[in-house]
Amino acid sequence: MNVKDKVEFLFATQNLKIGKKERWAEGTDFVASDAIADERVLVRMVELDGKSGFVGADAVKGMLKVMRRKDCRRGIIVGKRFTAAAVEQMRLGNIQQASDEYMAPVAPESLVLTINGCIDGLCKAKCGVVPLRESDCKGGLKDSPCRVRLISDDALFHYERGWIGLLKNDLRQLLVMGKAGKA
Repeated sequence: MNVKDKVEFLFATQNLKIGKKERWAEGTDFVASDAIADERVLVRMVELDGKSGFVGADAVKGMLKVMRRKDCRRGIIVGKRFTAAAVEQMRLGNIQQASDEYMAPVAPESLVLTINGCIDGLCKAKCGVVPLRESDCKGGLKDSPCRVRLISDDALFHYERGWIGLLKNDLRQLLVMGKAGKA
């Protein structure tokens, strides 16, 4: 999963609403609001050009300054990899990381609720209404079933089996469909 997809996944699973977006030399900052905790969160997406992809302590210290300036209580920094010093700075500054090696755990129930919200949104966008029964679904083409319904059925099966990795993949697919505007 690339850095942009990780950010979108975080927004979807952590009930964050995007506020102000600001580009800078090595990435993008999002000032988001947490709907549940009623607090401002700085989400920093770091996209480095170097081959190593390591985000250092200086980037984290810079983020802490921005958090203070924008009055954000906590932060999330998303990058490929982080140095040990950067991880220590994050621990001290109430900053959560998301990288190739680590993504914060998400409760299966939270994933299912997020998936259901995405499904409802895609159904409304395509058909104008969320079908109450399978027979009400008008999203499929002639001989092929609706892609949103297929992912919905898969997600339920994956949840019943406890397959969290596949549930995350179901959500990723729905987010891509929502971005592309096709269902």
